[in-house]
Amino acid sequence: MRKILREKFFNRPTITVARELLGKYLVCRCHCLIRPSSRAKLTTGHGENKRIVKKYKDVAVMITEVEVYDGFKDKASQAFRGKTERNKIMFGEAGTIYVYFTYGMHFMLNIVTGKKNYPAAVLIRGAGEYNGPAKLTKALKIDKRLNNKTLGKKTGLWVEDRGILSRKSKVESGKWKIIRTPRIGIPRAEEWVKKPLRFVLKNK
Repeated sequence: MRKILREKFFNRPTITVARELLGKYLVCRCHCLIRPSSRAKLTTGHGENKRIVKKYKDVAVMITEVEVYDGFKDKASQAFRGKTERNKIMFGEAGTIYVYFTYGMHFMLNIVTGKKNYPAAVLIRGAGEYNGPAKLTKALKIDKRLNNKTLGKKTGLWVEDRGILSRKSKVESGKWKIIRTPRIGIPRAEEWVKKPLRFVLKNK
């Protein structure tokens, strides 16, 4: 059974949300356009009113790697120095999409967590065959057009629970295990560099 995760799921402590996102499916409809071949173009109407109908496909990838950015004290978080025009989305409602541009070339996909006005989010670092946050957003064509929108079918990006891991289970069984490590690419955040705020889903 597929269950779309709503605000209630994300409106919890960020570490809890991050861990439980592993094994869930990120589903993208927006921008995942299937362009019909010249032989298989779908048309409607007649004469001058004839037009090509574009079809969209839902692409689902299982989330396998996430990172936590949590609160005012997290020196690796964009919100550490307070609210700005760029990071204000982190202070918003749980389940809001936060997409930012980095290094002049990559989009990063984050999901806001916790209570409003408390800056926290989970960075989706890997899903399906896409290992790395930039590879993921490029493959699914995720960009700033989704920024500050709410996860859901109306938006075209949402998260589904398909029963891969039990939400209530603290210890995984079967073929899956969760590895907890420090975050990646944080060179100057003092003691926050070593904090184990990255979660990776692995096959046993």
